[in-house]
Amino acid sequence: MRNVKFKTLAWASVLLLLVIFIGRYWLERGLDHVDFLDTREYVIDFIDDSGRRVKMEKPASRIISLYSAHTENLFALELDAEIIGVGTSESYPVEFLDKPVFDYKSDPEKVIAANPDLVLIRPFIERKQPDFVDAIRQSGITVVSFYPTSQDAFDDYIKNLGVVTGREKMAERKLKEFHEDLAELKALTESIEEKKHVFFESSDVEIKTVTPDSMAARAIEIAGGINIASDAEAITKGSSIAAYGPERVLEKADKIDAYVTQRGVMGAGGNLHTISIRPGFDTIKAVREGKVLEINQKIISSPTFRQVKGAYELARFLYPEIFDDLSKFETNAPLNRVDAAELFVRFAHRPVFAPTSSYYDSVNENHTYGMFEDVPSSHARFDFVETALHAGYMDGFVRTEEDEEIEYFGVEGNLTRDELAKTLFLFYDLVPRSENVEIADLEACENQRIVQTLVDYGILELEDGMFNPERTVTGNEVVEVLENIK
Repeated sequence: MRNVKFKTLAWASVLLLLVIFIGRYWLERGLDHVDFLDTREYVIDFIDDSGRRVKMEKPASRIISLYSAHTENLFALELDAEIIGVGTSESYPVEFLDKPVFDYKSDPEKVIAANPDLVLIRPFIERKQPDFVDAIRQSGITVVSFYPTSQDAFDDYIKNLGVVTGREKMAERKLKEFHEDLAELKALTESIEEKKHVFFESSDVEIKTVTPDSMAARAIEIAGGINIASDAEAITKGSSIAAYGPERVLEKADKIDAYVTQRGVMGAGGNLHTISIRPGFDTIKAVREGKVLEINQKIISSPTFRQVKGAYELARFLYPEIFDDLSKFETNAPLNRVDAAELFVRFAHRPVFAPTSSYYDSVNENHTYGMFEDVPSSHARFDFVETALHAGYMDGFVRTEEDEEIEYFGVEGNLTRDELAKTLFLFYDLVPRSENVEIADLEACENQRIVQTLVDYGILELEDGMFNPERTVTGNEVVEVLENIK
């Protein structure tokens, strides 16, 4: 009988030690994994993209986002007030500048001290900095890892963001608008008979491209292009990056109508110069013809709603005769400044400007992207206005209120002849003449040297000997003078 009791006690001791060991093992890896000890019911309960079970009693209201795509999407879901911190690689929208910055490569105590109820990461961060992530989890803060590896996974990702933040309906509405915009673009490109063949370079290291199910590949399809590397295979399971190599590219040199190279922190393809000097790459049709587009990774491969812009930019590049048509500006009405910005960008076939995170590291003297009071990022022509300013085609204005300088574009104003002169001068390669036409009101012009040169060449005509710098111009006038440049 004693032996039986001894054996029973021994087995009980072993079982207790085993329970203690298992408990400590899971506790060291975060309380969220001790599912067998937690019998509570949760409002939010799912498996994230790192394979961890997430349980939340209510949607988050104090969020730190450590991945730029998460941050951008949170702002799109109108969660400005709920975002209490962002990562180090943010670039859009400009409102991120008002948020404290946190670095997942530094001390996790800074994150913990901010007292968030949700920290958003992606699997890459968990793989590279596991101690940082574990420390936050052990403090009792919920950490969620999201990253859609393909275009098909984008909707679920946005819906999950809506779930953890209590913005389910907003997420559904934004996705509906997103797909409607893509469908509208695809409807315009489907009827194009002679479609362009495109090679997309995601990295200049061994010339990598993207997988057929990637966001960039889907953008090429929607833009009316044919992905010439549709046979590419992922470098690792679940990756959207595919090995290709220069040999396979050069095998298709004569068929590549457009060469698209991705630029950015996470994807660094070459530029027109570096691509053109690679051995044999001057034989590529697109390179010979200068049909190389450098596109920001943030609008073509990042899992955000700005993928629509990326696809549209590809369409503009592939079919400028369709997407940069100027006929809609041909009107006798005064040309609004916002319309003028779009007109100039389309005329020049200039890609829209999208900043990288390093853009905000330096002081921008004339204008800082996204800072116009009257042209927020939600404005329908935001990209054209910002691109026109970045290219120098137009200027903004500044007023002072309570010792603070406020940037504004003047969306209600119309384009003047003086402003038009400055823009035209950028499109021409003119040398000032020694003999000048007399301009009676030249001193009233802000850009006197430019006006004088354009009048001397007959590009802009005088009106009874006067230039009339403040007279507004019509759409027809501007289109006509631009068409003469061609």
